[in-house]
Amino acid sequence: MKNTELLTNVQELDEHMTRPTKPLVEMMKKISGDFLILGAGGKMGISLAILAKRAIEEAGVSKKVIAVSRFSNSKARKELIRAGVKTISCDLTNESDLQKLPDAKNVVYMVGMKFGSTGREAETWAVNVYLTGVVAQRFKGARFAVFSSGNVYPLTPVNSGGCKETDPVGPIGDYAQSVLGRERIFEHFSRNHEIPGTIIRLNYAIDLRYGVLLDVAQRVFAKEPISLVTGYANFIWQGDANLITLRSFELAKAPPFVLNVTGLEIISIRMLAERFGKIFNIKPVFKGAEAETALLSDASLSNKLFDHPLVKLEDMIKWTAFWVQEDLPTLAKPTHFETRDGKF
Repeated sequence: MKNTELLTNVQELDEHMTRPTKPLVEMMKKISGDFLILGAGGKMGISLAILAKRAIEEAGVSKKVIAVSRFSNSKARKELIRAGVKTISCDLTNESDLQKLPDAKNVVYMVGMKFGSTGREAETWAVNVYLTGVVAQRFKGARFAVFSSGNVYPLTPVNSGGCKETDPVGPIGDYAQSVLGRERIFEHFSRNHEIPGTIIRLNYAIDLRYGVLLDVAQRVFAKEPISLVTGYANFIWQGDANLITLRSFELAKAPPFVLNVTGLEIISIRMLAERFGKIFNIKPVFKGAEAETALLSDASLSNKLFDHPLVKLEDMIKWTAFWVQEDLPTLAKPTHFETRDGKF
């Protein structure tokens, strides 16, 4: 399937999202060990696990992909099992259960708490910070890809091009501060035990069932006002983010290698709304005006290293518009990309 073709149902979306590239397949031929994906039941974990499994199969090598989660969503677990991914139901905050997990050479750490963190700040810090250290010690013989967030950066001028990996951090609110805490704790154990790893600072993965594009398109289609106070964002196709995450094991080192993962473009929310309005033949309704700052990351390094993203903005817009017009399934989980006070 070419990127310019529409994705018309969940099956086509999932197939596209989990399609390995030749460089990923070649990496699977060379890298040693199984893959353990912790927190695999979330929005990205399922497609990432299946992508890893497909790449291993195309490489013709023998490696396990093991997905670990509470799996409150039985449908997600069945989807993974159908794809040949081994699943383990586990509450990672139960340290005795954590110790029973199988060893693996490659660990993708996706565990985190964001939405609902306001009012539950202590739990947020326990999950986002303390647990990271426990996991790092449990799997100190592994290499890691640790998910972080672009929220560790401060709001930055729109004309700045976004924050680079070497720029000062400045997290706003408990969630963002705890994510930076996750990075610091992992770095501590990485240095002390020489655990190689990468830290993935992700800004907004796009799945047609979830993401900034869906948020904007749904509001235009429903003729609801669109706030412009956070007038710019950058984001990346979830399939591309998963590809970069898996290939980041090639960069793992101690102390960890830090990588921004998002799109290269800084996108105007007003422009997106007007583009969807043209497709839907609906005039968007706006409220407020664009602030001079936004949460933006510079992804030039990941693009240089991996030649991503492969899926372009125009394709994502067309696919999302079709998804909304046809009332296809969504996760019903707004991104709250417009939030500026760090409260989620």
